[in-house]
Amino acid sequence: MSFSQGLSGLNASSQALDVVGNNIANSQTVGFKSGSAAFADVFAGSQIGMGVQVSAVNQNFSDGVLGMGNSSLDMGIQGNGFFRLANAAGGIFYSRNGQFKQDENGYIVNNQGMFLTGYQATGMPPAIQPGAAIDRIKIPTDQMQARASDAGTLKGNLDSGSSIVNQQTYPFDPANSKSYNSVTQMDAYDSLGNKHTINVYYVKTADNTWQAYSSNATSPKMNGAKPVYQQTTLSFDTSGQLTTNPAKLNIQGDTYNGGAALNFDLSMDGMTQQASDTDMGSPTTTGYAPGLLNGYVVGDNGQVVANYSNGQTQLLGQVVLSGFTNPGGLKSKGDNCWSETPASGQPATGIAGTGNLGNLLGNRLESSNVDLSKEMVNMIVFQRTYQSNSQSIKTQSELLQTLANLG
Repeated sequence: MSFSQGLSGLNASSQALDVVGNNIANSQTVGFKSGSAAFADVFAGSQIGMGVQVSAVNQNFSDGVLGMGNSSLDMGIQGNGFFRLANAAGGIFYSRNGQFKQDENGYIVNNQGMFLTGYQATGMPPAIQPGAAIDRIKIPTDQMQARASDAGTLKGNLDSGSSIVNQQTYPFDPANSKSYNSVTQMDAYDSLGNKHTINVYYVKTADNTWQAYSSNATSPKMNGAKPVYQQTTLSFDTSGQLTTNPAKLNIQGDTYNGGAALNFDLSMDGMTQQASDTDMGSPTTTGYAPGLLNGYVVGDNGQVVANYSNGQTQLLGQVVLSGFTNPGGLKSKGDNCWSETPASGQPATGIAGTGNLGNLLGNRLESSNVDLSKEMVNMIVFQRTYQSNSQSIKTQSELLQTLANLG
């Protein structure tokens, strides 16, 4: 019996050393989770026992340290959850290794060619549609299409100390600076992305009363007629607050280089009149020129966002995470991947930071959670255990030899 006990100890210690060796070997593997051998005694109708066995190799799913990534598609998870991956055959796997790249077709894949899954943004502008299916995420390389300006905002202050313009003497004329007090210039875009320069002129007609005129300097004529100037009245109270509601100035112009004619309203609801210099800040309009893809980033919520040469950003997709009631029940498949089992429970899949799912950080990588100091100590302990079991077998052998000599 002592031979069996000692032999079981040798086998268990050897397996435990294998686990330690595997941990040490993967101490620099991104997203690796360390394992530990769990032992159980063996009884077979004996009060003494038949030795020991390795009952399981448990994995430690605690977080590794998050370090800086090496590419714009690197991601790290902090807390509960796994990346959801799909292979070419449609099989689903789970991983904590956030090293991703693009394949030849633009899909986000890991180093083993498995597809990262989530929600693909669709529509114009692209957005995650309600009820969208979880699928492979693709980064399109197409040019960003132009968008025509359909709204604008102009906020600022008009100098209450400005002189009143006598419109009988000086009727509004952009060519005559005496017919207006100041002018603001802003940009707008037509349906093809042609940039239009819009001028907004301010004429003080009485105390607390102004006229605002708009001019499309790029395509001023409408259908071949003379330039058309839209106008609106801005009235202020004695505190300098705007009383015109709503305050809107229409922007128009003719067709230009094949693009549709501009026609949208510019909101001026944020205007004030104070005894300080006229200042319109930074006027804004919707719309933009076409743009080429410059790059992309992964936000801290798992959104994949593209940057374009026209200064715009556009949502491309949303990475999802999957969590399990019992991560220890997952089956290791190698390549930093696990698969679902009845013991793990079914995955709860959703957006990072929701429910019981952890956070997802862009340009980060989760290091292995192996504690090298602890593993070195375990190696010494299991080595001593192995030697002690060897000594047990040696001692039993010497006893048998003594009995044989007595015979």
